[in-house]
Amino acid sequence: MNPGKCIIFSAPSGSGKSTLINYLMEQAQETLNLHFSISATSRAPRGTEQDGVEYHFLSKEEFIKRIQEDAFIEYEEVYGGKFYGTLKSEVEKQLEKGENVVFDVDVKGGCNIKHHFGERSISIFIQPPSIEELRKRLVKRGTETLEQIEDRLKRASLELSYADKYDKVIVNDQLEVAQQETLQVVKDFIDSVSPEPAADTQAE
Repeated sequence: MNPGKCIIFSAPSGSGKSTLINYLMEQAQETLNLHFSISATSRAPRGTEQDGVEYHFLSKEEFIKRIQEDAFIEYEEVYGGKFYGTLKSEVEKQLEKGENVVFDVDVKGGCNIKHHFGERSISIFIQPPSIEELRKRLVKRGTETLEQIEDRLKRASLELSYADKYDKVIVNDQLEVAQQETLQVVKDFIDSVSPEPAADTQAE
């Protein structure tokens, strides 16, 4: 059995990343053997969330211990002192089973995962047609105040500066076109033959 590959998605909020990933999973989860990466978090489970299903739930102390052990490909501390991260061991288990692992992460996390897995991964950046169009989408969504939207747009400008660090940029202008492009890019990557690693081509 061939080891699996990594498909990394990042985008500014409101770019339609979740919509495109959901389409990809609906259309090709079984045919392309796609499985989500399950992140670790130090927050408590909510509602019916189960350990190993929605997240790997760790105590804050255990999470910090894992950081010190270099157990994460990437991690971040968010509001309220809560930690989120991607465990190397968990992703490797999925890849060894031949699963193709889908990541939905921020730009820094995406770059770290790409650096870690190299040619075993493809990084895809979902880009809005423009900042103005992004503003319209966020306003239309109606879930945030104008102040919160402006904060998101400032963050989006920073995130857009990472686009050229990604293997593929898909502009989500017309949704159906972006859906087909996303599906084709992922299919082509999974179907491609990975080069055999050589001793003199390892990461420097």
